[in-house]
Amino acid sequence: MIDGSDFYFSEVGQYMDVAVISMLIAPLILFVIFVAPIWVILHYRSRNKISEGMSQEDAERVRDLAQQAERMRDRIRTLENLLDAEHSNWRQNDRG
Repeated sequence: MIDGSDFYFSEVGQYMDVAVISMLIAPLILFVIFVAPIWVILHYRSRNKISEGMSQEDAERVRDLAQQAERMRDRIRTLENLLDAEHSNWRQNDRG
């Protein structure tokens, strides 16, 4: 025997199920339409850049930076030699 109150609760339960499903589907649709395509495009663009390696301009920039680093190393050695000659204990003073 079906009571009228049982019918009401089952109907409310169905409406609640539809509401919950619609609350889950709306963000999913937005994700699939907007976020996923942008994500895929950016992902493969970055992978292509990685697989291409360095461009000629990048390689030239790296060579320039390496040369600058070598010149700085030489300058630092020269400065250290000058300081060693003029102030022999400058390294101990620097640490304290």
